[in-house]
Amino acid sequence: MTPALARLKAIAQRPIASAWLGAAVAAGLVGGAVLAQGAPAGVPKGDAGRAAIEKIVREYILANPEIIPEAMTRLQSREASRMLASNREEIETPFAGASAGNPKGDVSLVVFFDFACPYCKQGSQDVAKLLAEDKNLRIIYRDFPVLSPASEEAAMAALSAAQQGRYMRFHDAMFDGQGRVTRERTVATVRKAGLDESRTARDLTAAPLKAEIKKNLDLGRALGLSGTPSYIVGDRVLSGAVGYEALKAAVAEARAAG
Repeated sequence: MTPALARLKAIAQRPIASAWLGAAVAAGLVGGAVLAQGAPAGVPKGDAGRAAIEKIVREYILANPEIIPEAMTRLQSREASRMLASNREEIETPFAGASAGNPKGDVSLVVFFDFACPYCKQGSQDVAKLLAEDKNLRIIYRDFPVLSPASEEAAMAALSAAQQGRYMRFHDAMFDGQGRVTRERTVATVRKAGLDESRTARDLTAAPLKAEIKKNLDLGRALGLSGTPSYIVGDRVLSGAVGYEALKAAVAEARAAG
């Protein structure tokens, strides 16, 4: 995370009572960007010019505090784009077996999800519909358990299923189930998906699978993902239950961009 983004996040999280202080910090951030492009005509150069510009920016932010979350969103988007560009291969290389669709598809859709997330259940249906219609699409599933220890166990079981060649059976069975995610429900789904129960039980504490979960969590944080589901397609990051049409449009955009 860049210092600029960290500062904006700190501003956005402060109480309204100290908004003036956050605005001053933001003014320093924005003012620096303005100065980097050269002082406007009529503004003194050097420290005096910087102070004048920062005063203007500070006053504008105080009058328009809604620009702070907007600026933070833009910074997050820029950082995510840079991170995508430099880590594309790692992001789009699935854990063996944790993928679906055409392995040689011209577009990859990366899905960060949590089995305990109700919005991910709807998202899984949207992705399934895309897969049924688009025979040149590849899906990479990244188990991203952020909601509970039980969802982390379910994610570990899913990776075990991937190693057993039954990832999608387990994935779909988990989302077809009802109620909150618990160890009992995960164990029942292991049976339903036809997994080796003894092997799966051992895999729930397997270091390589824990390392994969950690990698997914680290990737998600580096991309600025704040929740589930989140999707990566082309140069775009989509967060939340965006729906089938938005996913379809993003895939089409990525395909058109080549």
